[in-house]
Amino acid sequence: MTTTETGTCPFAHTYPLGEAAELDFDPGYAELRREEPLARIQMPYGEEGWLVTRYDDVRTVLSDPRFSRAAVVGADIPRTVPERPGRPETIVNIDPPEHGRLRRLVAATFTARRMEQMRPHVEEIADRLVDELIEGGKPGELVSTVSMPLPVVVICEMLGVPLEGRDIFRAGADAALSTSAIPVERRQQAFVDLSNYIASLIDERRNRPEGPGDDLIGGLIQARDGDGDRLSEPEMVSLGVAILVAGHETTMNMIGNMVYTLLSDRSRWEALVANPDGVPAAVEEMLRFTPLGRQGGQPRIATEDVELTGGTVRAGEAVLVSTNAANRDPEVFEHPEELRLDRTPGAHVAFGFGPHHCLGASLARMELQTVLRTLATKLPTLDVSGDVEWRTTSIVRGPARLTVTW
Repeated sequence: MTTTETGTCPFAHTYPLGEAAELDFDPGYAELRREEPLARIQMPYGEEGWLVTRYDDVRTVLSDPRFSRAAVVGADIPRTVPERPGRPETIVNIDPPEHGRLRRLVAATFTARRMEQMRPHVEEIADRLVDELIEGGKPGELVSTVSMPLPVVVICEMLGVPLEGRDIFRAGADAALSTSAIPVERRQQAFVDLSNYIASLIDERRNRPEGPGDDLIGGLIQARDGDGDRLSEPEMVSLGVAILVAGHETTMNMIGNMVYTLLSDRSRWEALVANPDGVPAAVEEMLRFTPLGRQGGQPRIATEDVELTGGTVRAGEAVLVSTNAANRDPEVFEHPEELRLDRTPGAHVAFGFGPHHCLGASLARMELQTVLRTLATKLPTLDVSGDVEWRTTSIVRGPARLTVTW
């Protein structure tokens, strides 16, 4: 583990730890969790901060109101890109109680009950996409034919966004989750283009003679124009952008990650083929085990001194959490370094915890379960064909191309 001398703390670990190759998880996280659960870190840009790796401490940082997301806006926090965080109006950068005001506007759309009602329709989409993969002949490319289209189609239908805008919001999603490998100007312009696109859709929907509609964009317009000004215009656009990006990007990558994980050990895939009813438990275990992010999650700034395992975070200091490390905490999960598809689902933090717990967790679960069951049923002999091309310019891991045969 690389370390450097620093001010008041003897060492600051260079972070992220090691190279996030494929789906490997650096053993240094386990060492920190055991020996240095509150570790000083230095990232490519910004001041030093803290990294938390133990399950209980991660949940504390994610849920304790003394750790603020709003305070990071404009701050010189540890980060992988040169520019400081902006966009104070976006839901991920707002603290309670204002955060709850925005979240409640759309939360009813993403309940577990609503997702179960949508499942038959998503199954139809998955069936069609897998059929198209088969009709295209062997070998096929899973990301472009199944992993990406499925969550894109679903979230577009929910929001009321035409699929013709796919190139714009895919570029915006890549910009929002990109590393410094992509130039600052390109990142910023892609995000501006996406925001302008959502704003233009809102304007078009406002002026339709039949009204704005009953999808998510229609609901946001109603909340803005007809229900007592419950959100501002920038908040409405930002919320639309956030839902569109978050609603497909991570699920797209996790589909590829899960298929790769299952096929990299043939016995895993064959177990699901033999027992498709085991898919929900397998999805939960792979959510726990698979390191989706290349680094700790969204940093927070302490608004007062807070005691955590291993020391004190002082007011004004930035803290990152590794949910990946927390999901392998041996104090919570038995033999956490083993992938056990029949493990009784535990309370993993793959979707976060506390007020900012992933709004679309139920949607993601349903989509992941649906696509894996469809693939296991229709393509029981599915296998990887050739080398996998991995994404390298995103903070989210996943295959850029996953060539398969059957």
